[in-house]
Amino acid sequence: MQDKNPYDIFDQWLNLAKENEPNDYNAMALATSTADGRPSCRMVLLKGHGPKAQGIAHQGGFIFYTNLQSRKGGEIAVNPHASLLFHWKSLRRQIRIEGKLERVSEATADAYFATRSRPSQIGACASDQSRPLDDRATFESRYKAIETKYEGQDIPRPKHWSGHIVIPHHIEFWQDREFRLHERWVFARDEHGGWGSQMLYP
Repeated sequence: MQDKNPYDIFDQWLNLAKENEPNDYNAMALATSTADGRPSCRMVLLKGHGPKAQGIAHQGGFIFYTNLQSRKGGEIAVNPHASLLFHWKSLRRQIRIEGKLERVSEATADAYFATRSRPSQIGACASDQSRPLDDRATFESRYKAIETKYEGQDIPRPKHWSGHIVIPHHIEFWQDREFRLHERWVFARDEHGGWGSQMLYP
């Protein structure tokens, strides 16, 4: 792996996962924290990646979408740094990514929202994500109301729903080996925007 571009390695591993993982090969754990450092973690889906990922003008990264008023949205607002973890158990591989967060452009968020299934679009409008819900029926009623409101029309992206991109400064690749003699490579971004690599003890 030494001296390779980490995005190229990521593409190879993600494509292998796409061919072998039965469900959500693009699922990743997203860890954020509050301003005073209290962490939380949840699974989200990768929706774009690469050295020039759509939505920002420079270094590229890894994109996910969420309700900006959710718990993770609030944590990102006060502490715009995150860690990602891809774990493909069937492949015995994982990738850890750490970096800062930036919001994708409005145009990028609009374009992605338009590709979502209509039920998913309605759900994004109807959900006050992470807030208390008195009864499932309340959510279903809100869903139905929005479905009726936009019958026969395009559903606009809610302003509180958008995407973030993790711009990495640290990417680590882990591969299982026999007897727990695993292989680990870490790539770190240098001051010129390039990548240096180093093997680590398992």
